[in-house]
Amino acid sequence: MMFCVICFDIADDKVRYRVVKELKAVAHRVQKSVFECPDLQEKRFLKLKARLEKLIDLSYDTVRYYFLCQGCVARTEISGTGVLTEDESFIVV
Repeated sequence: MMFCVICFDIADDKVRYRVVKELKAVAHRVQKSVFECPDLQEKRFLKLKARLEKLIDLSYDTVRYYFLCQGCVARTEISGTGVLTEDESFIVV
């Protein structure tokens, strides 16, 4: 499993809406154009990436994927509003 941060810059409103819809199915929206996915399997990531690449204009739009290790996720900090995305694969007892 991977913790993945996905962000995008898409000009067209309709395309952006479709990309957001795809991302909401697998990730948590943390900002307007930033999603966090705490438990993304590689196979699922590849399918998501392929779906997004079909939606966007590859010569103009951008979708970025940042993979964080558990140590990096633990060091995530927020200034201002918002909450950290919990890794749902671990349960604290």
